[in-house]
Amino acid sequence: MELSKKTTILLSPETHRYLSEVAARKGKSLGELVREACVARGTVWSTQLRAWPPSALSRPVSSPRDVKQESVPSPRDLMPPTRSRAKR
Repeated sequence: MELSKKTTILLSPETHRYLSEVAARKGKSLGELVREACVARGTVWSTQLRAWPPSALSRPVSSPRDVKQESVPSPRDLMPPTRSRAKR
């Protein structure tokens, strides 16, 4: 399989540690474990999608800007508190 597309995902430290341990036990890289999980889950999704009526697939979607604001924290939110920020 040719790997030519890159996707970045953010995991909590606990999830990353757990998945890394699972991958190591299976003798795989973390990327390989995630790719296999996506393929396995994708098979289930495609089976489910074929069973759903088309009306179930049309849902309201926010604008790309709103989605980004909902899903990507501000860099400021990721910084540890400092004295000057704690006083605010």
